[in-house]
Amino acid sequence: MALVHALADFQKEHDFFIGLDSDGCVFDSMEIKHKECFTPAFIKHWKLQAAAKYARQAWEFANLYSVARGMNRFPVLVRTLRLIQDWPEPMRRGIVIPDLKPLDDFLASGLPPSNAGLTDYMKQHPHALLDRTMGWSLAVNASVKDIVEGVPPFPLVRESLDKMVAKADLAVVSGTPTDALVREWVENEMMHWPKIIAGQELGKKTEHLAEMSGAGRYDSDKKLMIGDAPGDQTAAEATGCLYYPINPSHEEESWQRLHDEALDRFFAGTYAGQYEATRIAEFEKLLPEQPPWKV
Repeated sequence: MALVHALADFQKEHDFFIGLDSDGCVFDSMEIKHKECFTPAFIKHWKLQAAAKYARQAWEFANLYSVARGMNRFPVLVRTLRLIQDWPEPMRRGIVIPDLKPLDDFLASGLPPSNAGLTDYMKQHPHALLDRTMGWSLAVNASVKDIVEGVPPFPLVRESLDKMVAKADLAVVSGTPTDALVREWVENEMMHWPKIIAGQELGKKTEHLAEMSGAGRYDSDKKLMIGDAPGDQTAAEATGCLYYPINPSHEEESWQRLHDEALDRFFAGTYAGQYEATRIAEFEKLLPEQPPWKV
């Protein structure tokens, strides 16, 4: 399968479309990336050493175990800093959370929430906080490149991909930088399955799905998004796709069910309705809004 590199070049070849998230969905990479790469850089660059254990809890809750799981790194950075700011225990350690308005303004600018988007924004809106943000983001990328390797796909992923591409046009739809995505798919010799690997440089997941599967290209019951985070579900709903969740901490069972029954239901036209609603209800119970220290 020839890999295309732009959303506009994505061509329909089958009656069915499947969008597939990557980190934490295909690969068990969310834990190692956040615990070994994002969190140490977060503590270092935001001067949280005095409250490191609280900073670690806040980052892991926001990024792995809450409704913000899978959120783009820049808005979740703001979210996590505010979680800490509202938590008396770490704030009593003397840490300082800076005014986050420059980051809020960047996120509201309409530019892509990526290093490239931040670079463009800083040309017109230079600010020390944005310099710090870029330093943190670049450090995360370097750490991921250095540390994250040898992470295979979950069991039954390869067999499921075979079933998908036999009847559907498959696209990787992710908020991860494209070079990191390609590195994982190449390392695992999996590049022959997707038609495109769409990372954060090509926009948000909603934009990915709308461009590739919208405008009547596929019937509404023949479009499916598979993901492990609420953002995947939101993108699916916004673009008229069905949604199948890979449940956090239950990934193996989720892939087993997808391989053994859910894909067959999707291709047979019996996935929508009660079956999908049951899968989503199970998923939503696993990712709360409030952190445990507030409950």
